[in-house]
Amino acid sequence: MGFEIKRFQGDVDEELICPICSGVLEEPLQAPACEHAFCRACITEWISRQPTCPVDRQAVTASQLRPVPRILRNLLSRLCTSCDNAPHGCSAVLKLDSLGSHLVECEFNPKRPMPCEAGCGLVIPKDELADHNCVRELRALIASQQGKLTDYQQELAEQRLIINEHKRELALLKEFMRAMRVSNPTMRALADQMEREEVVRWANSLTRARVTRWGGMISTPDDVLQMMIKRSLSETGCPPHIIDDLMENCHERRWPPGLSSLETRQNNRRLYEKYVCKRVPGKQAVLVLHCDNTHVDEHMMVEPGLVMIFAHGIE
Repeated sequence: MGFEIKRFQGDVDEELICPICSGVLEEPLQAPACEHAFCRACITEWISRQPTCPVDRQAVTASQLRPVPRILRNLLSRLCTSCDNAPHGCSAVLKLDSLGSHLVECEFNPKRPMPCEAGCGLVIPKDELADHNCVRELRALIASQQGKLTDYQQELAEQRLIINEHKRELALLKEFMRAMRVSNPTMRALADQMEREEVVRWANSLTRARVTRWGGMISTPDDVLQMMIKRSLSETGCPPHIIDDLMENCHERRWPPGLSSLETRQNNRRLYEKYVCKRVPGKQAVLVLHCDNTHVDEHMMVEPGLVMIFAHGIE
């Protein structure tokens, strides 16, 4: 709908009047052939019921409507009008193209957002301040947030069910492929590839770590320490088919030749810097996975990787 004519100062040219609402054009569009101009809202509603020009009845569709020429827009922008909030006490008279920015800041705007001065911290429309009740509004806000939280929790529970179902189906598929890989070479190759890709995805999800004190390495961890590390690996999503091998490789008896004794470890300490290490969350331990360390010499690496536990020195 257009602007009321009576709010403008002086005469308004007939070309600036919408033929549908008889108000001054607001967001004007024109028909392509006859070039008659209308308010955007007016012509959109008209065409939705009857796809013709309201003036001369020529056929026109919403997609054919075009912005009015610049000269018409300039004429509109120079019109002087009163503020929308004149009934509420605003006496400002301004050009039409400045009306929007003025309304945002107009102190007489009854819907202007105002902070509650009673202490609740809510921002509410100016005309609602008189009836504002902090306790009631805060209770309503809490109830609304609790409702949203309940919805989110329900959605989260549903997503977890779906994820668990997918995990169960994936586990069944893996078991089937393991059973088939013995007798079917193609299935064996496919299963091996899937397991390798699973390890790589898991490795990419882990945080990079830096060892600052290689001398703090514990080469013979006890069973309790190993159990703690294994639990942490499981919580990170370590693929089940490698977790036992990784834990076997946390003891020096399963380490590669370059790490098999204290003497060889001291001789090869300069090679440690080549390792790409991943942090075991919450523990003074790192993973040196084979998929991350293909550049390392063979005598310094084993499949599927190493678990190195330290007394200190992990960043």
